[in-house]
Amino acid sequence: MAFSELQIALVGAGIAGVALVWGYNLWQDRKHRKAAERIFQGGEGDALLAANAAPAAADTARREPQFGTETQVDEGFADRASAEDEPGAPAQTAMPAPASGLPPDVADEVADCVLHFTAAEPIPAPAVQAMQTAWAGELSKPLHWLAKGDDGESWRSIGADDSGRYRHWAVALQLVDRRGPVTDGELARFFDGVQSVAQQAAATMELPPRGELVMRAEALDEFCAAVDIQFVLHVVEAGGGVFAGTKLRGVAEAAGLALEGDGVFRARDEDGGELFTVANLGAERLEADSIKSLATHGLTLSLDVPRVTDGKLAFDRMLATARQLAGVLGGVLVDAQRAPLADAMIDAIRARTGELQARMNEAGIAPGSTRALRLFS
Repeated sequence: MAFSELQIALVGAGIAGVALVWGYNLWQDRKHRKAAERIFQGGEGDALLAANAAPAAADTARREPQFGTETQVDEGFADRASAEDEPGAPAQTAMPAPASGLPPDVADEVADCVLHFTAAEPIPAPAVQAMQTAWAGELSKPLHWLAKGDDGESWRSIGADDSGRYRHWAVALQLVDRRGPVTDGELARFFDGVQSVAQQAAATMELPPRGELVMRAEALDEFCAAVDIQFVLHVVEAGGGVFAGTKLRGVAEAAGLALEGDGVFRARDEDGGELFTVANLGAERLEADSIKSLATHGLTLSLDVPRVTDGKLAFDRMLATARQLAGVLGGVLVDAQRAPLADAMIDAIRARTGELQARMNEAGIAPGSTRALRLFS
């Protein structure tokens, strides 16, 4: 079949357009990675963030992958894939505990902005709690007060019921969670509020550059968004019928799952950390007192990649549990479009899980660690 000059020109223009879009996306990806790398590695004057975190990925959208055909999985992965690391770049390792001795579960020098002040005389904890009441409620991120005396004691979290008196104070505001980064306005309110408390206690303090903190929070959020994926599998009745709740509970418990108070079965590791969950595919929760009368069309198994220590191991156990549930209940393992889950897709999910967790480790945010659980909450 002969092609006219117009057809040939149109084909050429289409190829050129695709190449242009691909080149632009590659340039944008590298630009964002370079910017995030500068922030994560700590620019001049930014002493709050350790210098061994990895570059951030370019895509910031957090979304749950949908499992359809193998092509759909590949497309979902491709738009989150990062450029290759620079040749010769040093390997990144997990960040050590902060030298400050602050408890990382409430004051992490990567996840938080931490401010310090020392009062001339010990000040009562209830007075500090009262002074911060006017502004702390305006912050959308977790806020923690810590204090210690002059006798070499360790930092301790200060709650509403603490009646002690302390000279040395630290205040930690979390920079990022799954709702996004802290805003410049919130940081300004945080700075003003803590400074007001310090002044009333006759204490002096230094504030870090707020603009750098905003950039740091945005870069950290960008990185977290790029690795924030939950993998979901479904088990449905093979003939389109329902599963009986009485049989479901027996099979789930035989697979090592426990029905917890939030209405889902949960698999945990030896340390009590969550591996994956099994929930009702419908809106009704799996309650202990009503599951006997439950009839459900399917189950949803979910793996939260950043919040598990060993993603591949957790995925393999989730897959084995899904197959066990399907076999005993007379169901089939399917994707979101109710298509049978292909082996190629399973391999892709397992590989992607390992890739995402490797990137987290390189950035000093170990999957399933206290730091990761806080950032991905």
